[in-house]
Amino acid sequence: MIVDKAIYCNGVRETITGDISDAFSEARAAGDCFLWIGLHEPSQEEFDLITSEVKLHPLAVEDAIHAHQRPKLERYDDTLFVVLKPLLYVDETSDIEVGEINLFLGRDFVISVRHGHAGPLSGVRRRIESDPGLLAAGPAGVLYAICDQVVDTYSQVSHEVEHDLIMLERHVFSGEYADVTEDIYSLKREVLEFRAAQDPLVPVLEEIVKGRVELCGDIRDEFRDVLDHLLRVDTAVDEHNELLTSALSAHLALVGREQSAAAMQQNADMRKISSWAALIAVPTMIAGIYGMNFDHMPELHWLLGYPLSLTAMVIAVIIVHRLLRKSGWL
Repeated sequence: MIVDKAIYCNGVRETITGDISDAFSEARAAGDCFLWIGLHEPSQEEFDLITSEVKLHPLAVEDAIHAHQRPKLERYDDTLFVVLKPLLYVDETSDIEVGEINLFLGRDFVISVRHGHAGPLSGVRRRIESDPGLLAAGPAGVLYAICDQVVDTYSQVSHEVEHDLIMLERHVFSGEYADVTEDIYSLKREVLEFRAAQDPLVPVLEEIVKGRVELCGDIRDEFRDVLDHLLRVDTAVDEHNELLTSALSAHLALVGREQSAAAMQQNADMRKISSWAALIAVPTMIAGIYGMNFDHMPELHWLLGYPLSLTAMVIAVIIVHRLLRKSGWL
């Protein structure tokens, strides 16, 4: 759907109320004006209204409608096609939602196509409408303002990810040894999505800063500032990814150590149980022999037979106990 459409002439906004075709004609006739049409997840029919007035390459149009593109900059004759991936951090779930902004830029028009909830452009419009310098830059000023907002959002999301990472690290080394493997893996997956959104944008901005995009030649310094911020974010994201890998390794090592300690304790307990069972088995064996009721056993008729049997049991138990203590089983 078309969410906003306006003509900007000499720093003044004029909202389009009639046909888009008339607005294109007016912008081209004025010479120093440009048209900005904003769409959100448009249908093919809605986009046909735009392409009927301005010639856009079919491949770029297909990319803009179906989305799921990586950040890039492409030239189609006199039209510049730029793809950006804005981010939205969800506090409740610590998830990162990835949106998409497709921009068609010419000398006298900007067509923005947005997908997802991330990266609304209403704030960008208000910013350029209050900044005569950006409006004077025309479509290049719009591109700069959108890139600047996207990269600023990257910085905010990076701080949120850093906070989540610190909390995970505290949990890992808290001594509780709760299983946070899934939490670490989930955050690492979000960081990788973050990297996939911001990393390809670096060569796009470098292309502009190096002066290879004629449309943006007058405000290269502004794009250089955005690139500087993006490179800092890129470094931070790489650090987050490495720290998550280290946190996962440390967590698994601590869990392994805890499991090993538990296994060793179980082994010690089993050795003690087995030792006491051996001690009990010795008198049980002797008593069991005398419980067979053989009348012809001579020691049954001795006066000292019973005391000697008890004494033999005690001596055997003491000997076995000392042997087990010496071997470390008790």
